[in-house]
Amino acid sequence: MPKTNLDAIDRKILKYLINNARMPFLEIARECGISGAAIHQRIRKLDEAGVILGSRLVVDPKMMGFDVCAHISITLKDPQLLQQTVDRLKEIPEIVEAHFITGKGNILAKLYCVDNEHLMRTIFDGILRIPGIATTETNISLQEAFQRQVNVDFIEE
Repeated sequence: MPKTNLDAIDRKILKYLINNARMPFLEIARECGISGAAIHQRIRKLDEAGVILGSRLVVDPKMMGFDVCAHISITLKDPQLLQQTVDRLKEIPEIVEAHFITGKGNILAKLYCVDNEHLMRTIFDGILRIPGIATTETNISLQEAFQRQVNVDFIEE
């Protein structure tokens, strides 16, 4: 996918939206020193170019009762099973992210569970029952130190 060239105003708009996706467009326009119509047009252009992938509400998993966050490295018996394994992992609702990785393992999955027993059931009754999975290695997150979006300051014009 080709990269999109972002000018200083595009980067400024993205900074505001990354910080607060609910920020009114007219307020962004005032901060950027351009018209509301220009903001709408630029955001539509960023959306159509695939720079903006959407907006979403972010909830705190702990506040929802999910006290265990784990990252599981999954090693496959055969790398050709990668896509069908991912398709099966998508069926496990506790898994919120999956990444193809280098190094030890083929897939890194992030999941949230209510407690350690729930995590154990998810691993043994869900993940390890998927044909083609050779091994897993689980790391439990003790506390999320921080989370953020990419920093648009590093993008050159």
